[in-house]
Amino acid sequence: MSDSDQERHATKMAKKKAARDKIMATKTDKKGLIIVNTGKGKGKSSAAFGMIFRCIAHDMKCGVVQFIKGGMSTGERDLILSKFNSICAFHTMGEGFTWETQDKTRDTEMALAAWERAKELIRDTTNKMVLLDEINIALRYDYININDIVRFLLDEKPENTHVVLTGRNAKDELIEIADLVTEMELVKHPFRSGIKAQIGVEF
Repeated sequence: MSDSDQERHATKMAKKKAARDKIMATKTDKKGLIIVNTGKGKGKSSAAFGMIFRCIAHDMKCGVVQFIKGGMSTGERDLILSKFNSICAFHTMGEGFTWETQDKTRDTEMALAAWERAKELIRDTTNKMVLLDEINIALRYDYININDIVRFLLDEKPENTHVVLTGRNAKDELIEIADLVTEMELVKHPFRSGIKAQIGVEF
């Protein structure tokens, strides 16, 4: 790069930094966020667990409630239970996907029990983040009333507690009250090519 190119680049970046600093100076508020990871693409729970591990790394208490996933071993759960259970409460409350259980009454009971556990963790102000993994699936099948979720998050969630909700087909009511919504878009997936879920990638 020539001296003139380097000078133009430095000038451009200086202007960009000044503009960015001006914007950042206006961002002073802090609050507990309602975060929704949804969409047909892979990575909703993975991204959410990334935030949980950030909390753990910062020595911040947190909690996880899994609404759908059953007793199968996953890397995230095994690691948290074996190494970080003193700082991260982990509850697997589901018994598998609804097409596996084929028992709506049982699925509803399990989902409602998971929601009660989730409310306990969220009300505990020592928990800085609570992940409700795959709750959107429980909401999609009406195992839990969306109005109950919305009402609780708006009225009872502590001001500085982050709540992360994952799963496809997030309800419009949930998206409306959320502070951060990310939709994972499916472009390609190995399952369509006959490749099954693999350890280290899916679980």
